[in-house]
This record gives sequence, structure tokens and C-alpha cells, in this order.
Amino acid sequence: MKLVVGLGNPGAEYVGTRHNAGFMLIDRLSARFGGLPRKESRFKGELADVRIAGERVLLLWPLTYMNLSGESVHALQAFHKIAAGDMLLVSDDIDLPVGGLRYRPRGSAGGQKGLQSVIRHLGTQDIPRLRVGVGARPEGWDLADWVLSRFRAGEQEALDGALSRAEEVVARWVAGDADEALMALVNRTVRPA
Repeated sequence: MKLVVGLGNPGAEYVGTRHNAGFMLIDRLSARFGGLPRKESRFKGELADVRIAGERVLLLWPLTYMNLSGESVHALQAFHKIAAGDMLLVSDDIDLPVGGLRYRPRGSAGGQKGLQSVIRHLGTQDIPRLRVGVGARPEGWDLADWVLSRFRAGEQEALDGALSRAEEVVARWVAGDADEALMALVNRTVRPA
């Protein structure tokens, strides 16, 4: 069994915001693979059970808000005894342009509070992650205001392209493609200027 976690914030006021790039990808995977999300209070999140590349995959939307995502992920991981290497975390990344993707099999949170929470609760950095570029904070913007802002009309096409490519990355990750192949797939992607 694999687990793919989209990091984001619950609630209508956060739909379509930069910080919810992880939720956006999980929404697309759920729709593509026929999983209907259902609330699971014991996991503090919404969960969908799908099959990708012949494998059972759980899709998780933590409902704890970004900074406490580790509570939800840890509860589900402990219940199903899922190894850290069988989890893929999907988050936003302000260090990538809108439309950019980055896959890493392990590493630090790089300042992303949701990833920090998951790493702290699981006690390891050896968790694969896929970052979706949301663009750098413009000068004069508060970071929290930026990540909670919505994508501009001109950014939507690049975001949609990134999310489509991210679906392919997830499918290939589930199928067992090597980390090097996944990084090469993401890195050869044309990124906007």
C-alpha cells in the first residue's frame, strides 16, 4: 500500500490558494482514479482509496491546517503501518516558479511548515516529496499573505500544466520508477521564465 498526501488548508476560503497546491493535486488524482473522499476523524483528514498502476493507494487531505499536517499523516501511517518510503508528500514551493516541479526522495523541509510537521511527527526526513511551484513572494508581500493568495489568471495555464505532469510523476512513483528517473522526469520539464 502507498500513501499520497496533499498538504494544504481545509475550508472554502483556502480553495485555489497557493498553499493548497498539494490539495489540488490530490483532488485531481481522486477524480482521475475514482476515489471519493470521505472524512476520517481518527486520521484528522479526508481519505480516498484508489488503485494506481495496479497498487492500492490512499490519498489523504489532512484537515489539521498546514502547520499541523504531521498529526494527520502520523495517525494514518501508524494505523496502516506504512513505511516512510511508501509515502509521497505533495506541497507548494515558493522557490519554484509557477509551473515548476521538484521531486526528492528525502531531505529537509526547506522552510515549508507542513513538511516540517510531518518530518517532526514521523521522526525521519526519508520521505519522498513532490513540490509544486507557486512562485516567489513579490517584494513588499508578507509570506503568509502570498501563500494564501490565489493564482493570477496568467498563472493558471502553467499551474494546470504542472499538475498534469505531477499526476504522471505520482503514477510512475507508485509503479516503482527509480528516484533518479523521477527526478529526471521533473527536471527535464520546461519551466516558465
